[in-house]
Amino acid sequence: MLKPRERQGIKEFWFSTNTSSNKVKFFRKNPKASIYFVDKRFYRGVSLIGTVEVLETDEAKERIWQEGDTMYYKEGVTDPDYCVLKSTAVKGRYYSNFKSEDFEI
Repeated sequence: MLKPRERQGIKEFWFSTNTSSNKVKFFRKNPKASIYFVDKRFYRGVSLIGTVEVLETDEAKERIWQEGDTMYYKEGVTDPDYCVLKSTAVKGRYYSNFKSEDFEI
């Protein structure tokens, strides 16, 4: 999956993806999810745990649409195979220096 298109702090992340993908099918059945960001240079990372919503509204799709997306979605912003995943984190875990620390968001 491509990097997030938009974010609000560390709580909300918005991604574009294919409606026909397995991940969309799985999130519709079970919205629990985590996303992980890593900094390979310093061997550290953060896992953000929460839920994912599958959004197919015109407003959500237009919100994160970018020029060039027709490479993936031939019919443009209204392509039925284009949707938005909104990840909302409620807690996280930070890893650095061989230690982990849990935190609430």
